[in-house]
Amino acid sequence: QVQLVESGGGLVQAGGSLRLSCAVSGRPFSNYAMGWFRQAPGKDREFAAAINKFGTSTSYANSVKGRFIISTDNSKNTLYLQMNSLKPEDTAVYYCAARPSSDSTMYLNDYNYWGQGTQVTVSS
Repeated sequence: QVQLVESGGGLVQAGGSLRLSCAVSGRPFSNYAMGWFRQAPGKDREFAAAINKFGTSTSYANSVKGRFIISTDNSKNTLYLQMNSLKPEDTAVYYCAARPSSDSTMYLNDYNYWGQGTQVTVSS
């Protein structure tokens, strides 16, 4: 069983930055492709960013491309999401997810393990 715990959310003004962390425990971190998803109030959960298990391939939703950076630190068993130039429309609960595969995807159903989420609020 894999446990994921997100942290780093908070309230930030538009144009600001936040870095989210996702601590992974229970299984070797390097076995998993990882993703970040987000869910705004009244909306479906959507893909934000993903990274393969080797850390060599990343993908981003068009809405965050050029502003967000996904990365991993295998020595700390941690996934990160650096979020820059934040906009009010980035306001959401952000979830990390793990998939026991080499390759990441943008589809929620492909991920087996989920964290509890961390709230990000961007004020205008």
